[in-house]
Amino acid sequence: MMKRIFAIFFLSSIALCASAQKKSSGAIQFESTIDPAAMMAASGIKLSEQVAARIPSSSKSQFELLFTATNASYMPVEDNEDSNGAGGGNRGGFGRMMRFAGMGGAREYYYSFADKKLTEVFDVSDTTYYMASKLQLSTKNQMPAFRANPNDSGKVKPMVPPVIEVVKTDSTRKIIGFNCKEVIVKSTRKVKILDVERNVTDETHIWYTTELGFDFSPNPNLWTEGTVLAIDARGTSTTAKSIEYRNVSIKDVTAPKKAKLITEEEYQAKLEAMMKRFRGNRTGGGAVRTITVN
Repeated sequence: MMKRIFAIFFLSSIALCASAQKKSSGAIQFESTIDPAAMMAASGIKLSEQVAARIPSSSKSQFELLFTATNASYMPVEDNEDSNGAGGGNRGGFGRMMRFAGMGGAREYYYSFADKKLTEVFDVSDTTYYMASKLQLSTKNQMPAFRANPNDSGKVKPMVPPVIEVVKTDSTRKIIGFNCKEVIVKSTRKVKILDVERNVTDETHIWYTTELGFDFSPNPNLWTEGTVLAIDARGTSTTAKSIEYRNVSIKDVTAPKKAKLITEEEYQAKLEAMMKRFRGNRTGGGAVRTITVN
C-alpha cells in the first residue's frame, strides 16, 4: 500500500515539474499598429490635404517574444506583406522614413534576466552591430525629428526634452489571460505652430503584469515594471495577441556573436551623417536615394 502511495506521489511530482518547466518557456505574439497622420498631428504637424491623402491610414506589423527561464528575444516576424518586418500593408514612404529614423525595422532585442542586461542588435549598411541598452522610462528617440519647413536644409535643432509625469491608476485589464495594471505616462512639451508657442501633452498607456515573472517591454524606453503586454499612444499601439508555452532553444534567445559593438554616441554620429547625405540627395536636384537604417 505504501509503495503504491509513494509511486502515485512520485508520478504526480514528475507531472508537476514537467508542467512548471513547460510554462517557463514559450512565445508571445505581438501586433503593432501605426497611424502616421495621427503621429504627425501629435507632434504638432499640420498636413495639407494633398499630403494627407498620400499617407496610408494605418499599417500593422507582427513581433514575437521568445522566452526561457533565463533569457528572451524580441524581434519582427517576417511575412508576405513585408519581409523586413517593419510594418506590413501599405507603408509607403512613411514606413521607409520611420526605418531611416532608426525606429525599429529589423532591430532585435535580447534580454538576460539574471543581470537585467538588454542588448540591441541592428544593421547599418552591411554591418551588424550590437549596443548595450536597458529597460527604462525615457523620451529618447520616441519620434523622428520632422522638419517643419521641407525647404530648410539646415541642421535640425535638437528637441527640448518634455516634462514627464507618471501616473499609476487603479484600472485593470486582462491580456492573453494575465491580469494587467495600468501606468499612464504624460509627456508635456512646447511646440510652435504658426509662430505661436503652446504646450502639448501626450498620454501613453502602459499595461503590465507581474504574473510572468520577468521584466520586458516591446519598447525598452517605455517600461516601469513587470512584463509590458500593451502600449497605447496617439497614433500607435502594441498589444500581445497570444501566448504559447513550448520549448525554446537557447540559440534563439542569445545575441549573434557576429555583431560588432557600437556605442550610443557612435550610432548617433553615423545616423546624423547618413541623414545629411539623405538631405543632400533630396535637395541636390538628382535622383533621390533612400538609405535604410535599422
